[in-house]
Amino acid sequence: KVNGELRLYRFDRDYDNPSTKDQFANSLTGLLTVRSGSVGGFSAVATGFSAHSFGTQSHDTGRIDTSLMGPGNTIDGFTQAFVEYANPWVTVRAGDQYLNTPWMGQSDSRVVPASYQGAMVDFRPAKGWDIYAIRTLRWKSRTSEGYNDDNVYYPSTYHGDSMYGNNGALPPSARSQDGTTAIGGTYASKSFKAQAWYYDFEHFGRMGYVDGMYTFADVGAFKPFLGAQVVRETSGSGNVLVGTHTPITGVAGQRVDASAWGVDAGVGIGKAKFDVAYNKLDSDRNATGAGAIISPYTNSYATDPLYTTSMLRGLVELGPGTAWKARAQYALFHDDLVVAAAYARYDTVLRGVSHNLYMDVIWKLDKVLKGLQLRDRWEHTVGGTNNLNPGGRSWTNNRLMISYTF
Repeated sequence: KVNGELRLYRFDRDYDNPSTKDQFANSLTGLLTVRSGSVGGFSAVATGFSAHSFGTQSHDTGRIDTSLMGPGNTIDGFTQAFVEYANPWVTVRAGDQYLNTPWMGQSDSRVVPASYQGAMVDFRPAKGWDIYAIRTLRWKSRTSEGYNDDNVYYPSTYHGDSMYGNNGALPPSARSQDGTTAIGGTYASKSFKAQAWYYDFEHFGRMGYVDGMYTFADVGAFKPFLGAQVVRETSGSGNVLVGTHTPITGVAGQRVDASAWGVDAGVGIGKAKFDVAYNKLDSDRNATGAGAIISPYTNSYATDPLYTTSMLRGLVELGPGTAWKARAQYALFHDDLVVAAAYARYDTVLRGVSHNLYMDVIWKLDKVLKGLQLRDRWEHTVGGTNNLNPGGRSWTNNRLMISYTF
């Protein structure tokens, strides 16, 4: 079986600060997945990719949005190459693969998803219930051509990597990461969804995470829902950030020590949905990042599961403080067109008060060509301190994304 996707993306960063160069990037990318037939429950899967800018990258590297596909004109490689055994009760995978967990996933907001080298077991003891055990050794960032023993806190070219749009706070001499162990469970029924996870990001932190969402019975035309989440993280052994005295959000610390919680409440009304969310991340002046959540696979990607994370950043990137976010969504034309808008406010210890305004338009064009979709994501950010936004001035990020799945 063969399937794939073509992605044509254009990213722009427009800065109000006159001394900061505007940035852009274009990419046409193909992802092709080949799956063998199943023999006794065993099968093999491979996904290759090739991303090209076709010479449109600026000769001035300071004007390139390197988060899309790096500073070069081409990246090629494999995002998946694994063998799998599956039956109705269990799935076992070994090799290079995508993962879909809250703090270790695909971060798929660029042309190539992130992927991981390791093994995964998914046990399904009852309907709607999955229990996972995961062990990874290396990962491939969204702009890397191959797998490496690093994460987003390492320099972009650590051990020959080509990882861009990352945090990059660690020195080049830092010891490598030895992978991650994750154990978790998910449950889903018609009205209730919940998950609980434990992560051992070796030499970076040990994290526990729980969230749940309950949808109440309809009240006339209204469908109310309520969610909650909790995060707790500590240093673990031989912490690299602590040992190298690396500042996160400008602050080095004696240990990793993060505690956060959040709530999300909203209502669906026909084709519309409205919700308001709140998160709080505690401050600890003796901890790395003054109590920052250490997230080795999402920091600077803004793909973590906190309810108030925006397209550009959230409390993982900003550090301790509070955040709230209001969001509205409406579907039109038999759900072929979805329009969403959001406003987020962050009040943080290290980066002050900032505001993000977001717009998102998704247009499914299956009636024109099955699998064709047009999407535009736009966000404007203003405020903050300590150079959160260049020169203390606002800026805008626009992401035009055309995709075709087959």
